[in-house]
Amino acid sequence: MSDRRARPRPLPPLALAVVLALAACGPAEEPAERPSSRADAAPTGSPAPPDASAPPSPPAGTLESPETLATDLESPWSIALLPGGGALVSERDTARIVEVAPDGSTAPVAEIEGVEPRGEGGLLGIAVHDGHLYWYATRGDGNAILRATLEGEPGARTLGEPAELLTGIPAAGNHNGGRIAIGPDGMLYATTGDAGVPSRAQDPASLAGKILRLEADGSVPADNPDPASPVYTLGHRNPQGLAWSDDGRLFATEFGQDTWDELNVIEAGANYGWPLVEGAAGDRRFAEPVQQWAPAEASPSGMAFAADALWIANLRGQSLRRVPIDDVARSSVHWQGEHGRMRDVAAAPDGSVWALTGSTDGRGRPAEGDDRILVFEP
Repeated sequence: MSDRRARPRPLPPLALAVVLALAACGPAEEPAERPSSRADAAPTGSPAPPDASAPPSPPAGTLESPETLATDLESPWSIALLPGGGALVSERDTARIVEVAPDGSTAPVAEIEGVEPRGEGGLLGIAVHDGHLYWYATRGDGNAILRATLEGEPGARTLGEPAELLTGIPAAGNHNGGRIAIGPDGMLYATTGDAGVPSRAQDPASLAGKILRLEADGSVPADNPDPASPVYTLGHRNPQGLAWSDDGRLFATEFGQDTWDELNVIEAGANYGWPLVEGAAGDRRFAEPVQQWAPAEASPSGMAFAADALWIANLRGQSLRRVPIDDVARSSVHWQGEHGRMRDVAAAPDGSVWALTGSTDGRGRPAEGDDRILVFEP
């Protein structure tokens, strides 16, 4: 990265006192069990307003069953659609990039060197932009964002020499964030988790628990909230979904701890509250989610915008959620329990939506042929 990399800045005394008083760790992305008494209640002293949360049991949708495009993917994490058709898929635990052709056939592209999969870490989000493949990966020295030129022809693609864009993002066995996306402004956005240390999310000098914004070459945009830092927003626990609506709004999904998962509208410089609040808290210091769900019903990962709606992949909820863009406080749930855990969603240029299952990640019950890419017309 260029010499405009973020520089640590000391916290003011009051903020430092708050950080030091916070819990030192948090549970994994999806604990095997969550106390139901907490999953159904708002945080103590922070009641959620009725219009900020979806009904406890959202109505099942009537979306038609999808077609299966590709099978036998291993711990897939992210889909990046390719110009001209097809897509690349990252595999978290194998560190492989796999090309998926429009007919569903697959071909290896590369095994990314230096990736050290552990827990929820490994080869995570990918994006394709301007002839480059970008990726977010867990390494021995933390999480990092890299890119390389994408070379070759369909079915025989290769990667050029990788270049580091940002390093030193805290990593752990859980809460790594990891989604990356190119925005309508041509900037590279990335979600980072708190890496098991909640206080990092409120520390502006830490890259953990943030949404980051970079130029495509890894430099820091001059119009960031702090022109010396890639930090775009703070106060996140483990965000894993990014999508822009057609009116330019940026949305992000986020894993909660015991109480609320969130759908947020992302505003430059805003603080989303973790770990001081979880879900809607009525505290003016923090941005409120536009929708929230009990983790057992959701655990949202990847997200895409298509056909006037946000489409959200739910892991624990084992479903696909549709949020209409003209009423983002509402949603419907589709395919619940039909295809196992859902990891990512991508909107194709032809109007179809590609959904990536995630049952081989060590927490699901994979069926024969898992994991899969499912395709449907929204």
